[in-house]
Amino acid sequence: MKQLNLFDSIDNDQQDVKKLDESVKNPINQIFIYIVQTETSPHKASPIGLSLSKGKGQNCYIPINHHDTKNIKNALEILKPLFEDKGIVKVGHNVKAIIILLNRFGIKLKGDLQDIQIMSYLIDPNRTSHNLDIIAQNYIQRGIYVNEGIKKMRFDTISVEDVARYACESVDAIRELLPVLKKEISDRGLLKLYQDIEMPLVNILARIESNGIKIDINRLHELSKEMSRMLEELETKIHSLAGQSFNINSPRQLSHILFEVLKLKPVRKTKTGFSTDNDTLSQLSLQHELPAEILNYRSLFKLKGTYLDTLPDYVDKHTGRIHTTLNQTVTATGRLSSSDPNLQNIPIRGEWGSKIRAAFIAEKGFKIISADYSQIELRILAHLSNDEHLIEAFLRDTDIHTSTASLLFKVDKSDVSKEMRRIAKTVNFGVIYGMSPYGLSEALRISTSEAGEYISNYFTLYKGVKDFIDKTIQDARQDGFVTTLFGRKRPIPEINSTNTNTRQQAERMAVNTPIQGSAADLIKIAMIKMDDTLTKHSYKTRMILQIHDELLFEAPEDEVKEMIPLIKKTMETVADLKVPLKVDINHGDSWGDAH
Repeated sequence: MKQLNLFDSIDNDQQDVKKLDESVKNPINQIFIYIVQTETSPHKASPIGLSLSKGKGQNCYIPINHHDTKNIKNALEILKPLFEDKGIVKVGHNVKAIIILLNRFGIKLKGDLQDIQIMSYLIDPNRTSHNLDIIAQNYIQRGIYVNEGIKKMRFDTISVEDVARYACESVDAIRELLPVLKKEISDRGLLKLYQDIEMPLVNILARIESNGIKIDINRLHELSKEMSRMLEELETKIHSLAGQSFNINSPRQLSHILFEVLKLKPVRKTKTGFSTDNDTLSQLSLQHELPAEILNYRSLFKLKGTYLDTLPDYVDKHTGRIHTTLNQTVTATGRLSSSDPNLQNIPIRGEWGSKIRAAFIAEKGFKIISADYSQIELRILAHLSNDEHLIEAFLRDTDIHTSTASLLFKVDKSDVSKEMRRIAKTVNFGVIYGMSPYGLSEALRISTSEAGEYISNYFTLYKGVKDFIDKTIQDARQDGFVTTLFGRKRPIPEINSTNTNTRQQAERMAVNTPIQGSAADLIKIAMIKMDDTLTKHSYKTRMILQIHDELLFEAPEDEVKEMIPLIKKTMETVADLKVPLKVDINHGDSWGDAH
């Protein structure tokens, strides 16, 4: 590809168009891409310009929408054959964002895609950021030119020369990083995970985000008003219990009420005074009614601010839908996260969680289908631990919490009470997250010794689970990392720490990661298989959201009957485990109806 020298001001639009056109027509096997855009979100951004590289010393910057130069107005149209050529490898950083942005301008990014951001993430999932400048500094010890205007994305204040330098140094870093990171993931045994799961998922996530999900704005406004009334009533009750008015959202004023007015016994001291966090209030609620009402108030206040009042602001004015970002390189376990807005933290249970979900609706003539893996992490624990009692319970399709309660309390399954099952359920999930006797005692509101006895009895009954935990921690100490069923690795550097709290936290991570990470891999594989099926058979059903163990689809009414068994079968057969995978599936006019 001929280098386009566009660092100087452009005098002849047609001449530069000709150069660009000639470059595109030259034989190219691999192209490195970096796009400078007006804002972070690819769902809203427009390209300022883009930098391309074929190899060392073969970079160019193409201005598209600069304030201080003549731009190549039809650059994207000229580049479309290059981007859509399946025979050309496309390499970038955060390729999903590139796909979404180009798609909005009528361009499909095709061919073998490579993403150095995902490579960096797989190598070190504990890293808090996989931004290009950080990766470049870490792996090839080079910086990327940037100034304040670029940092703040104020491109109306920056010259084309500065943006071009920034873009070309960025694309150069991508080019240099590719062989370094690819060798690293290969040496670490991560290539299959990268090629078979993470990269195929990129296009799927781009489609899910672009599909978006519809919400009933009027319904959210009604719910917001309803919750305002509830919060006012709660505030009156709280002030009555306190014997005076105060700012409920002020930790200082709340501390005064709890510990000076009501004379409650403090639980924990901080640098600024006695703690009033949620854990503390939960413990204090055993002493007085007020802390429990404060917790209730905080929960409702957060739901109102996070969802009811803010979700309407995220509706795209062009599509009428919310387009959340599904982050592939954030969590250390391999789970996807959601942001702008976060749709994964809506409470699963409770009246208000259901009400908020009911505001996520299907388009006219469509239905929402929810497909949720049932107890996926406990099933993976059964597989990894090879514990006979767990495996038998899942093979018999008996309720796992009732089964555990029966063993813990030495009663017949038919005699297990709701309270027994609740305790067993907490213990079952507590084991996955490495819950200590103190943690279990807090969750169940029982003594530490009683909680310790439950855990001890659990491990006596589920010997395979105890052996799995011990071996996992031992292997992590020796290897420095843990691995999921599908080869995802997470370093656990603190596993040999001399600090007891740090080491115990690392041990909990070591046990939980293979379980939660394997569940994350499973649903990613399910997404890939479902997307492949929907595409091959030209179904109009589309995937619109992933929420940890749950997939949401929007299906035409005439496809629902066919989709339900198809989705269920696909998700339940993604892996051959020692216990069956089970999917709970339902449909309705809204997410709430289908959940």
